[in-house]
Amino acid sequence: MAFVAVSHWTSTEISDEMISTANEKCIPLIMRVGASGVQMVRTGELSLCVETLYPDAAAAQTAQAKIAEIREKLAKDFSMTMVSAYGGAVIGRLFNYIKSNRKGGGVNRLYRLVRR
Repeated sequence: MAFVAVSHWTSTEISDEMISTANEKCIPLIMRVGASGVQMVRTGELSLCVETLYPDAAAAQTAQAKIAEIREKLAKDFSMTMVSAYGGAVIGRLFNYIKSNRKGGGVNRLYRLVRR
């Protein structure tokens, strides 16, 4: 069963440069330690959360030492403070990344998939 880890952060500033660096350097670091997906979500002017998806709880546990190092580096390099962190098993999920509403695709296709 997939596992998600979520950490909440605050900072004195969140600049375009910080966001670019996070996308180019931090996310790939997290992916290399076993994550199957990472999202950084801006939750306020000076806050964000990092949602990390792992294939299972064992992969998340194995990655924790490296994740702690990455978090320490983020806190130092970007003057950020981790407010909270928690995780758990994924018990339901549906993503709609379909960009087209062409016949047979988009919302109509998603609806047919969900109804099955």
